[in-house]
Amino acid sequence: MIAVSDLPAVNASLNATSAALLTLGFYFIRRKRVTAHKTCMVSAFCVSTVFLVCYIIYHIYHGATKFAGEGFVRPVYFFILITHTILATAVVPLVLVTLYRALRGQFEKHKRVARWTWPIWLYVSVTGVVVYWMLYHLYPAR
Repeated sequence: MIAVSDLPAVNASLNATSAALLTLGFYFIRRKRVTAHKTCMVSAFCVSTVFLVCYIIYHIYHGATKFAGEGFVRPVYFFILITHTILATAVVPLVLVTLYRALRGQFEKHKRVARWTWPIWLYVSVTGVVVYWMLYHLYPAR
């Protein structure tokens, strides 16, 4: 059984997995391997959905975790956290529209929105791991 206290590490792992799948999906579509691309992107969507559920559960039971870093690293952390949070909110509808268009076979419309969705989604996945690392490993609360 996973304890609530384990969820930040689980979430970071899910974000890292999503980032890897997004990168592979990009690699595959550039090489015209459409089935592999689709598999990676649908998997990234599923992993990100599981992340979102775990994230909500963690914050319902635990609440916020304070950042203990001081000095120059503090504004760096908050810049990463704020951009991560804003883009994480914005990427949800983008992902849904991008996935919908692909599954409906609207590939030109899919490509137009995916050009925005993919880098934002990748940024959110990678910065999610960075935020976790800074919050729980580099500058843990004392």
